[in-house]
Amino acid sequence: MASTMHIGGLASGMDIDQIVSDLMKAERMPLDKLYQKKQILEWQRDDYRSMNTLLQDLDNYIFDNLTLQSSMLKKKVTSSDESAVTVTAISTAPNVTNQIKVNQIATVTTWVSKDQIIINGGGKLDQDANLNTFTFTTGGGSYSFSGLITLKLDVDLPDGTSKSGVTVTVDPSQDSLNDVITKINQTTDLNVSVFYDAAQQKMVFSSNKTGSGAHIKLASDASADAVNFFKALGFTDASSGNEIAQDGAGRTDGQDAKFTLNGYDMTTKENTFTINGITYTLKKADPTATINITTSTDVDAMFNAIKGFVDKYNEIIGKINAKISEERYRDYPPLTDEQKQAMTDKQIELWEEKAKSGLLRSDPILSGGLSQMRLDVYSKVSGDNINSNYDTLSEIGITTSSNYLENGKLIVDETKLREAIEKDPNAVFQLFNANGTDFDTKGIAKRLRDTIKDTIGKIEQKAGNTLWTNQQFAIGRDLNDINDQIKRFEDHLKEVEDRYWRQFTAMEEAIQRANQQSMYLMNAFGGGMQG
Repeated sequence: MASTMHIGGLASGMDIDQIVSDLMKAERMPLDKLYQKKQILEWQRDDYRSMNTLLQDLDNYIFDNLTLQSSMLKKKVTSSDESAVTVTAISTAPNVTNQIKVNQIATVTTWVSKDQIIINGGGKLDQDANLNTFTFTTGGGSYSFSGLITLKLDVDLPDGTSKSGVTVTVDPSQDSLNDVITKINQTTDLNVSVFYDAAQQKMVFSSNKTGSGAHIKLASDASADAVNFFKALGFTDASSGNEIAQDGAGRTDGQDAKFTLNGYDMTTKENTFTINGITYTLKKADPTATINITTSTDVDAMFNAIKGFVDKYNEIIGKINAKISEERYRDYPPLTDEQKQAMTDKQIELWEEKAKSGLLRSDPILSGGLSQMRLDVYSKVSGDNINSNYDTLSEIGITTSSNYLENGKLIVDETKLREAIEKDPNAVFQLFNANGTDFDTKGIAKRLRDTIKDTIGKIEQKAGNTLWTNQQFAIGRDLNDINDQIKRFEDHLKEVEDRYWRQFTAMEEAIQRANQQSMYLMNAFGGGMQG
């Protein structure tokens, strides 16, 4: 579209640019109000979302610190000699004092090659070279390998389970000794670890599980190449259907752990075992030493979790109450760009502080959410798992402030809370986490999380979140509508401005024609008189 040429007062001598600008200021006033309305909605949207962030922070704290037994019902566990026995306890384990003597620790079964691995009549094996490049001269025999070898093994584990026909394939033209070791170690059904002792030139197999009763046998139908391969590796007594190394000739049987707990002799296959929720790990044997084990409730852990909740709760409801109680300054609308140009940064900051104030004043969603949260924490919890002595927060030392201006702030009697935890930690846990089906039987933490979830949902319907489009929430739809109004009004202003310029241009052109006619007449009459 061709641009319109504006004539700026050449004929009239008037400042048309300024006149049009002043006229447009008046025309723009409704548009400025639309932009101010849009700014208020955006500020309000952001205020709502900041409240949701606060609520989500409280919900996260409750989940991480109040709802998990691992956070609330921790145990303090001590061992009088941690070099011999270490102990851990699950949250529901009873508080006990036990005495334990470690008579024998569990060990693994090992199989060590009887003879050194010798190659080429006296050379030392290169672990990274392909096996087909060697002639093994181990234990008086001579062994060379070229084709594929299938090592077929039968395995007995200390726990009494067995695996038959476990296979490992060796390709002497591609595999080195290190490759074979890797393949065996990665064959999970064998449950063994293998390494080569380069100094002694021997192979060492060991069971991955402690305890007696582990066996590794060549299968009864193992091939001659498989038997010879083990002989080449120094297991010179290897044969089909038999263990790769015999007792006293390379095989050392694993042993079970033996200990005496409170005077009672016990045996296990492993050094780590659990009895009544207490896990013991035996580290060294000394039948003459008595180790004292004690478990007790970690009062500090539960106290700190609950005290932290009270602090977080007071912080969050304080901030939300402050927001819904803010003064609304209606005489301080958002500044237009033109107004900002006439102000300093500090003046703008102070103005906008008042302009943003009170946008959520007396908001029904937030007010309703806070009222329900107060009801959640004050109300009695009932149910089969609830100790009637600990069915309200006040009974464990948490009460509300008597100052009504503090809007339900919680106050902690630290001595009373510690006493409640020491007396019955599980009852305190249930007060927060009773898994009821209705309001009365739900624990306080569960009630609060339900209320927070409901309030966050209502706020999102009003103000959305960063992942939602404007069309998905109420304020967003209002913003879309205002944006449409702004676009239509800007188009309208363009038409008005063009009309003004057309009118002034027409006026200028008329004045110019009148001036030209006047000059013509003056010249005409003036010329006649001169003649």
